Amino acid sequence: MATSVFDSRVFRNLYGTQEMREVFSDEAYVTRMIEVETALSRAQSKVGMIDILAGDALTKAAASVKIDYEQLSLDTEIVGYPVLPLVKQLVAQIDDPDVAKFVHWGATTQDIMDCASQLQMRRGLELVRAKLEELTATLRALSVKHRDTLMAGRTHLQHALPVTFGYKCAVYLSGLVRHLERLGEIERRCLLVQFGGAAGTLASLGGEADPESTAGVRVRAALAAELGLADPPITWHAVRDTVAEILSFLALVGGSLGKIAYDIIVMASNELGEVSEPFVPHRGASSTMPQKRNPISAEVIYAASKLLRSQAALGFDAMVVDFERASGPWHLEWAAIPAAFVAAAGALHQTQFALAGLVVHTNAMRANLGSTRGLIVSEACMMRLAPFLGRQAAHDVVYEACRQSIDSDRDLFDILTTLPSVTDHLDEAALRSVCDPANYLGASQIMVDNMVRIADATVPLKNGLQKGAENGTKVNGL
Repeated sequence: MATSVFDSRVFRNLYGTQEMREVFSDEAYVTRMIEVETALSRAQSKVGMIDILAGDALTKAAASVKIDYEQLSLDTEIVGYPVLPLVKQLVAQIDDPDVAKFVHWGATTQDIMDCASQLQMRRGLELVRAKLEELTATLRALSVKHRDTLMAGRTHLQHALPVTFGYKCAVYLSGLVRHLERLGEIERRCLLVQFGGAAGTLASLGGEADPESTAGVRVRAALAAELGLADPPITWHAVRDTVAEILSFLALVGGSLGKIAYDIIVMASNELGEVSEPFVPHRGASSTMPQKRNPISAEVIYAASKLLRSQAALGFDAMVVDFERASGPWHLEWAAIPAAFVAAAGALHQTQFALAGLVVHTNAMRANLGSTRGLIVSEACMMRLAPFLGRQAAHDVVYEACRQSIDSDRDLFDILTTLPSVTDHLDEAALRSVCDPANYLGASQIMVDNMVRIADATVPLKNGLQKGAENGTKVNGL
């Protein structure tokens, strides 16, 4: 029985991807915990804490263990955590008692669970990176293709100034480039091995044979090397900022995708008709209205962006723990981490699908640009007159001209040609040039070019990825 859209057989492919769900499946999590247990034994063998052959022997023996998931579930319900029940199954199936006795040597439950979660998040972030790079290539291609495609820039949902669609795409692109930069920092800073024992002090690995208690630190370093995680200077299990940062990062990605989706939803409305999501038979169809082509991907992305913010909030709550072992807040992460990664993967997939095959209606963009009869260049007119009249006086002249244009439903240009305060300083050719939206794009095209160069430096051309994006490559069969 599904309890969320993420594992629902009906909704799961709208809100996630199979690839990411597999990373956070029960089987994957248990496999990761076994991976940590065996890596710990190898690390302890390497530093001489246990028999030098025990680590490899335990790893070999664990490879043939068959997990009884029904029993694991029943035992976890009783214990409250899956590690002790898992260790019992491992020990029971390892024939050599001299090997079995070293399972979970000196570790505590949270060591194993945190390390397993770190390995899952590392793989999840690899998938997120691949999707971000793919989407970056797609937006780069759209920025280049539509660098000079005129459209209305809008503020407060009203016409503001002329822009180009390529400029809009390059603005989206800038956020994704920053996310890739953030991801590199997160991979260096937040993917840490966790090994501290009962209270984080590694006391169980010290003692008379090691009066300076360095053995535990050496084991932790060796475990980090075995798992490919960073070795922190101190136990971090009661300080959860790194996990919260990863969840926050996913929420930031969701926010960027949600902004794109919101723009698509509005631009795809019949009244604007500036873009359409890729056509797939019956996608976005209505059960009653045959004409409907609803922007389904954008709607799902928009919802996912909100879900991601809610998961990040759980991560912040999980930071507030008591003393050396949380009495409950840690449990929030068990729910938040898988949900956040699956939601992020789904949102990235839906955004790539929507943008890779986006239908851009350039004629509608140009028609909408002219729908306000030249009012969109009123600032251009004001600034052109300002050197002659002063900025405020020029504003007043153009403001009155705009009012007359609206009241009479005439072009702003036609109104301005009747005003001596304008024609005394600008002849018809100069005024017509000022009123051409293509002449008032500022530095937007330069910024597009700059953003494309930065994107190329961040995600170099490889495997025809950007070429495919320029050709509107379809994604995952949609």
